[in-house]
Amino acid sequence: MKQGTIKLGLVTATLLMGSTALMAGGDIVPGEAPVKEDVVKRTLNGNMTLNYKVLPGDVDNIHDMFSEGVFYGRLRSNTFYWQWAADGANNDANKNMGIGGSLIYKSASLNHFSFTLGYYGSLNPEFWRPDDADVGLAKAGKDTFSRYKVKKTGHFGLHALGQGYLEYNNGTVDVKAGRQLFESVFTKSNDTKMIPNTFDGVSAAVKIAPKTKARIAWFGKQKLRDHEDAHDVITFKDENGESWNNNDDAGKHKGLNYNNFIAAGEDPNHDMYLADITTKYIKNLKLTGSYLQIPGVLQDFVIEAHYKIPLSDSGWAVRPGIREFIQNDDGGGAVAGNSNALGASLAGYDPSVLGSLDSSLFNARLDVLMPDKKGFFRLGYSKVADEADIVAPWRGFPTGGFTRAMAQYNWFSNTETFMLRAVYKFNPTWKASIRYAIQDFDDNKNVPSDSNVIHIDTWTNITQDLQMRMRYGHVSADDTTLKPGSLTEYKKDWSYDEFRLEFNYLF
Repeated sequence: MKQGTIKLGLVTATLLMGSTALMAGGDIVPGEAPVKEDVVKRTLNGNMTLNYKVLPGDVDNIHDMFSEGVFYGRLRSNTFYWQWAADGANNDANKNMGIGGSLIYKSASLNHFSFTLGYYGSLNPEFWRPDDADVGLAKAGKDTFSRYKVKKTGHFGLHALGQGYLEYNNGTVDVKAGRQLFESVFTKSNDTKMIPNTFDGVSAAVKIAPKTKARIAWFGKQKLRDHEDAHDVITFKDENGESWNNNDDAGKHKGLNYNNFIAAGEDPNHDMYLADITTKYIKNLKLTGSYLQIPGVLQDFVIEAHYKIPLSDSGWAVRPGIREFIQNDDGGGAVAGNSNALGASLAGYDPSVLGSLDSSLFNARLDVLMPDKKGFFRLGYSKVADEADIVAPWRGFPTGGFTRAMAQYNWFSNTETFMLRAVYKFNPTWKASIRYAIQDFDDNKNVPSDSNVIHIDTWTNITQDLQMRMRYGHVSADDTTLKPGSLTEYKKDWSYDEFRLEFNYLF
């Protein structure tokens, strides 16, 4: 019933988009003069998400609801190149490119009701992409196309309804129903490639006190960045054993797959429930409590706090922060059986982990903030309990903002990570960031070997609407760690260098 409702909502949204194309008059602020060409409608955050500066206003009839809506365009390109360092490593799929963008329409608000529709597309030039047979080897840049689509049809390119929801917002309560972005400690749009990670369902946000907001959400489907269609929120593989046609995110747990759910007599289709409350009521303190449940699989609880301490009148400040992440098994451990998140055996894990997803993760950081928001220095730390791996296929990244570097997954059991980071804004045109992470994985488990990671970013604002971002990542992994239970075979040397170049033009 719920899937049919969602599909009907998306069909309705598509029909509305067709009507909008006929009726909308362009970039208009309701009740005011047309938007001038030099008005910045949106700006980019450092993580490539968007801040809306111009939004449609209130109207009193359905005609104006359409005609006084606003279109938001984005042209973008992402180019990737990487090289495995180990002798004999397969570099046949070491380049990818996505060229495309998005066109989003937000209607004006009629009696507090409005809607949003967003098309996203990505094309892949033949000269800078892997051969069809090698798409499974793609690493960075794999989210610029659909591996499943290439496998089944031989065609590259992605076209997706990335957003399509109805909204009711009276200034105190904000309810969205349909396909939407949902930024939380567990779920992120993670819009750093071509198409964001989105969810199908209903969410509501309520201002419950001064500087305090609570949210709840139910999602019945997820659509990852390299998928054209929605899929289950946690099940890996489909009924045909196809790895790329369900939740194949890098943070998945391979033991939570379709066949295992069926064998355990469990439904492979799942609901996701989320709730959080954030308050800034106490000056300089941001406090958030979050909850996630996938019934029959797991429950997550997170408490996070950041406190800013000004240093006299100099403009400098320090900001300590913590995030405690608790994962409780709710039946998923029995389904996963004797396998870890990578689908390997639980060799080296504590015997209590067998049949359980119980685990926890502690994060801490200390930021030194520069005057005038010029930048910051950060020391970050994370440690996963010596229990189960953390399950996180929703792009929220449990260590994000503390110790996670580009393309790294450091929330396997008994993993400890230290990170140093510096960010500096040299002028309105140019900003740079450098991170150095030391990742200490458990040598006795079937998880990656220890590594050191360097990650450098630069942002160049060529104009107020056009930004270039360059990214470089270098991983130096230990190639002298024996595989668990072996006296002669070593863990894979997964060292590599990676380059990324991104352009974003907003209009």
